Amino acid sequence: MWAYAEDAEWASAAGRCGPDGLIGRDAETTDLRTDLARNRLVTVTGAAGAGKSALAAAAVGGAEEAGPWARVIYVRCPGGGGPVAAGALAARLAEVVLGPRDTAGRRTVGAGAVPDARPSARTSGARPKARPAVTDLVPALRALGHAADPRPVLLLLDDADAVRTECAGLVQRLLMDVPGVRVLVTCRQALGLGEERVLRLAPLAAEAAVELFLARARATAPGFRAEGAEAAAVDRICRVLEGVPLAVELAAGQLDREPSAWALADRLERDQCWLAAPGPALHRHRSLRSAVGSAYLLCERPERAVWSRSSVFQGAFTEPTAAYLCAGAGVAPHQVSACLARLAAAGVLETLDEPGGLRPPRYRMTRAARDFGTERLHAAGEFTVAVERHVLHHRRLAEVAEHLWYAGEQRQAARLVRDNAVDLTALVEYAARPDAPAAQVAAALATVADLWFWWTAHDHGEEGRAHLALLLPRHEADDHLAARARWLAAWLNAPGDPGTARAQLGQVWTAAVLAGDDALIGRVAHVQGVLAWERGDARTAADCFRQAADTVPAFAPGGPAPAVSLAALAVAQARTSPGAAGRSARRALSSPGVRDDAWATALARYARAYTDHHQGHTSRAWHRAHRALAALDTRTPLPGTPDSPDLPAVRASLRRLLADIESPRTARAARPTVPAPRTDTPAPSRTASGAKG
Repeated sequence: MWAYAEDAEWASAAGRCGPDGLIGRDAETTDLRTDLARNRLVTVTGAAGAGKSALAAAAVGGAEEAGPWARVIYVRCPGGGGPVAAGALAARLAEVVLGPRDTAGRRTVGAGAVPDARPSARTSGARPKARPAVTDLVPALRALGHAADPRPVLLLLDDADAVRTECAGLVQRLLMDVPGVRVLVTCRQALGLGEERVLRLAPLAAEAAVELFLARARATAPGFRAEGAEAAAVDRICRVLEGVPLAVELAAGQLDREPSAWALADRLERDQCWLAAPGPALHRHRSLRSAVGSAYLLCERPERAVWSRSSVFQGAFTEPTAAYLCAGAGVAPHQVSACLARLAAAGVLETLDEPGGLRPPRYRMTRAARDFGTERLHAAGEFTVAVERHVLHHRRLAEVAEHLWYAGEQRQAARLVRDNAVDLTALVEYAARPDAPAAQVAAALATVADLWFWWTAHDHGEEGRAHLALLLPRHEADDHLAARARWLAAWLNAPGDPGTARAQLGQVWTAAVLAGDDALIGRVAHVQGVLAWERGDARTAADCFRQAADTVPAFAPGGPAPAVSLAALAVAQARTSPGAAGRSARRALSSPGVRDDAWATALARYARAYTDHHQGHTSRAWHRAHRALAALDTRTPLPGTPDSPDLPAVRASLRRLLADIESPRTARAARPTVPAPRTDTPAPSRTASGAKG
């Protein structure tokens, strides 16, 4: 096998292959070899650092192996630092196949090179003609594939991003004119030719990423042992790096420079572009910033702007959302969609939904690209404006979700919040920055308050409590918004931290009375009922729930409906006043608007079954609980979370009730439920996240 190799560059790719091949890429290596055997043109695509060159090297094998090829011609495509001049690839390929020109303009015939028969201008005295290099390549490549060796010639064009357009034309010409040649291209995007076979290289699976990290770590820090806490830190590192092989290798090389694997994980949570190593010969392999930045340099100005501005999104986003945030300063709204598509093709963005599906396409930026984009956003002085738009958009999104909840579209409200949960958390983190203006803090606090149903009905109480603990000290105004937020914080704290909850309610009560806000007054009473219930005072709890049900106006926004308090009242009355409990449960089921409130309806049905059970109507209680649970089960689970069903706390309460009914010996073992957020564990400590200031 003859192979042209810019030795250091080929070794940089081939050196990433171990003795047993690439870690975690056995299936891809087999697929690539199969594709090369069946197709004349194969393109390996993938994001920066995915290992495209290493996979090509692993599939082709070393120069000493005969393999299925008569010749392997490796060409490192020009570029890497931005766009290059037209004809650069053809000139590079001519230099590889024909040999470089000497001072007299003649081709130097090296090992495997083919002489250039054209007379030079200096020897003939004539002016040189500007002939395309591809004209000379055709006979040269035909000569390399000699008839005595029927095996094809493989042309490996590595890293063709900077010359992608020229590469497509050159490859098409060679495939037409040289039947004995096959072409393997590595590029972030496919060439777009009709006979092209594309192999898209995804990030490593979690187990393979950990294996790669440990393999590289043993060379960097021989004493490193991934056991116990260190193993958990390695898992976290690979998860933060999203399985990108180059990033995993560079991170493993930092172990001897960091105090521990946990310290390295914490640093990577904040930023990844600092990862670098002096070893690789190729510049793009020396740092993650260089690998990602090489794609940035090839983008047009609008694409660069969309890339950097959309880096403020921490989760998935849609085209309309990106158009709102990215338009302006040289980028028209109608350009954003095309820019997103091109960035997705280049591996900067991931497309989460199938094109042409029922839902509009959503995009997610890879972590390394997001860190790089944030750097560029700061450098352009646009970070503050981008964050302002991000906060404003998600503030409006929370308002829409709350309106959907009260309009009877509670599943749509939950879907909207779940799809944007990561960026809603980012909104809180942006507002918690030391230099965040008061308006952003107020917007974030109002967003958290509007999403009360997400924290309570959908079992995200710990997250909501943490958000409020972060934002309330930064909101200096003692206004109605602060009162609403403190009421919600008191409700979220009531089951696990009653002292804090009582202190917060004391601040809310006065503001609610002075404002004449009956809904807030009634909801304060509901939380007081939860506190009484938690300390075992069922009579006081019943009085508070009754006051809440009588005070909160029907259809009042900002918190639970009166039917929720009536359901809690029925549960509190069940043991001491079964008859009154039954009436309260029936009243809850007949409250205005309850049929459009799936959460209130489910709670009322639970209360009705619970009161029947305590009145001695066990069979009827069993049937009611089963029907209530079946009604919830017919509701399609929220998308993407099969293990997190809709209204999980109510489901758990119904199942506990059924267990009590079906197991008489433990009928009083489980405590009955009143509507309160579950806080079984302390509020989680907040670690640094991707939101940067």
